[in-house]
Amino acid sequence: MSDLQGPVVPTPDALSALRPLPADAVQLSATGLLGGWQARNAEATLPHCIDQLGVHGNLTNLRRVTGDADAEFAGMWFADTDVHKALEAAFWSGTASGFVDEVAALLEKAQDPDGYLDSFYQDPAHRDRQWTELHYSHEMYTAGHLIQAGVAAARSAPDDPSAQQVLSVARRFADLLVQRYGQSNEVDGHPEVETALAELYRVTGHRPYLELAARFVGNRGHGTLDDSRFGPRYFQDHEPLRESTEVTGHVVRMQYLLAGAVDVAVETGDRELLDVAERLWDSALESRTYITGGQGSRHRDEAFGDPYELPPDRAYAETCAAIGSFQLAWRLLLATGKVKYADEMERVLHNGIAGSTALSGKEFFYSNPLQLRTGHDGSHEDAPSQRLSWYSCACCPPNLARLMASLHAYLATGDADGLQLHLYSAGVVASGGHAVQMETNYPWDEQVTVTVSETSGSPWALSLRVPAWCNDVRLSINGASARAHVEAGYLRLHRVWHPGDRIVLTLAMPTRLVSAHPRVDATRGAVALVRGPLVYCLEQADVPAGVVLEDLSLDPHSPLAVAFHRAGPFPVTLQVPVRTSAVPDTGLYGAWPPPATTGPSAVVTAIPYFLWANRAAGPMRVWIPLSPSPR
Repeated sequence: MSDLQGPVVPTPDALSALRPLPADAVQLSATGLLGGWQARNAEATLPHCIDQLGVHGNLTNLRRVTGDADAEFAGMWFADTDVHKALEAAFWSGTASGFVDEVAALLEKAQDPDGYLDSFYQDPAHRDRQWTELHYSHEMYTAGHLIQAGVAAARSAPDDPSAQQVLSVARRFADLLVQRYGQSNEVDGHPEVETALAELYRVTGHRPYLELAARFVGNRGHGTLDDSRFGPRYFQDHEPLRESTEVTGHVVRMQYLLAGAVDVAVETGDRELLDVAERLWDSALESRTYITGGQGSRHRDEAFGDPYELPPDRAYAETCAAIGSFQLAWRLLLATGKVKYADEMERVLHNGIAGSTALSGKEFFYSNPLQLRTGHDGSHEDAPSQRLSWYSCACCPPNLARLMASLHAYLATGDADGLQLHLYSAGVVASGGHAVQMETNYPWDEQVTVTVSETSGSPWALSLRVPAWCNDVRLSINGASARAHVEAGYLRLHRVWHPGDRIVLTLAMPTRLVSAHPRVDATRGAVALVRGPLVYCLEQADVPAGVVLEDLSLDPHSPLAVAFHRAGPFPVTLQVPVRTSAVPDTGLYGAWPPPATTGPSAVVTAIPYFLWANRAAGPMRVWIPLSPSPR
């Protein structure tokens, strides 16, 4: 096995149905959608994040600790985490070596003798507050992101001196946490350190890290955090995790807590805790997840709402929450092998995560609404009309950078029988004496071609995921049609493979009209347009001049058409039959039944949701009202 590993690597004895492949086992091609995103990340997003860390004072904050700067502290009190996430991204990417060397030396110099490292609380004005306000301070959250940078360093560049330096810094902080909290009932207000400690245990074999992660998971839910204005549910501190039956509170906190719980469960053989994580994942997916995979319907506290509280125009759907959902689903996929987790990874990656980043790779959404109304005031960063280059709380851009830098590690897995392909994009997968090449323009095209390029000569299984949205699967092997027998969401093709064997998987992608559960009040009488894994939307730029987007309704009795484009930002668009409505002269409220207002018909273009807001600012909507039937 290669020494280079990815972000999540359960130990050999862990409860794990599937094994992640070595980090260098998958190479994405920039000609594919996912490989293109990864290349853009290396060329634009990560360099942009590094530049912004200098512009906004994150690095200067650390230099204040070392005595190499005297500027005022800048940014959020957890601003160090943006440095750590960018550093992690640089390790996964294998780029920005100058930044890596500089930051490795800076972190080592800034670290206190006991291992403490947090530039806000190392400020002389704040030192007496260290560890005294855990509900608010994010100290362990900050430590967690430092530890994850150390894990990335150890797994991506184990022989590099700067990588070794970062791992040593991370371990010293982790050792301090073990010393201070190994017998404590306290927890940090923002989970994250749990999954970081579990992964550091996997790197080092030092069991106290895992034991502390387990302690933190068990400590939460006992009212140890000071009550905030949002209440204990915001912190998931209202009841022990094992007793919880539904997700609640701040979405990112919930996702990171569950990721840590899964890591602890599989490493300790705790099937009950794993069941809890699955139960809570189901709670989120069944009644609190947007069609894009986004989660969080309340801006006030960045939180889950009530069941079915999913207003499209008030969707918060924070980018970091989408990333957390993707990372949690990956852990659950590894632990259980259940296809539903891979399906959700695909949905949230292609919609909720992808939509956060501009085509340039240098502008980002923090929240991701599913509707922007005519007249929206996008002048404030809390609800902008277009993506911004940075935010006062800039957690999302470097979080995107670290995910995209490691994206190849999430495509495929292996087990004793062979290889499993979970996400489709052009590239090469090679591990365990087997290698295949994927050629595809997925998700624009419905065909995925897999060619065997290396094999052991013994029988082995190539498993191809069939998404839950696909009801028409076709398969050919070496040009001959084959029976497409789908079992538990996968086509499992077991045989003696030979170099040059060619498998063509066709996943039919008709355009689908999707309606929400009737309890989602905000979208009653409306439908969303979906093709393959992609959600589509209407944007004002594609509406005839003089027509207001909100005055359009979809004619369900007329056919939809698919348009393919060789040039431009939208490879596949939908041609949508709509009717325009004249605004009734009844004021804001009027007598029922309202007057018939359905006007002339037209055809407008729908674009992939993840590509919206790359043109002029303007209204957008995912959920389109249905035209009323003639009375």
